Amino acid sequence: MPRPRKCRRVTFSPEVRFFKPQGVPLSTLKGITLPLEGLEALRLADAESLDHEAAAVKMGISRPTFSRVLSEARSLVARALVNGWAIRIEGGNYLIETESELENNTPFQG
Repeated sequence: MPRPRKCRRVTFSPEVRFFKPQGVPLSTLKGITLPLEGLEALRLADAESLDHEAAAVKMGISRPTFSRVLSEARSLVARALVNGWAIRIEGGNYLIETESELENNTPFQG
């Protein structure tokens, strides 16, 4: 029996959670689902330019786990862009925390 998965700490919840190629009708569109923790990993590594160790600490996971989440997210987004698929951001195994909770060193109970 596998170990239970630990929740990932997420501090960003996007207002827009669906992206699609322009000019492609929804009825004919394929798509992928990007978990919210995957978006958080992309945000921390690529938009915030944090190294993997610092980003892993922010998410409350190990560095190898962060690298795996980031790699999976990049692969999903790349496949969607190359194939003209829609991207839906939802689901995953996460707990949303605010930046102030992080700054106050509130312990993470993932």
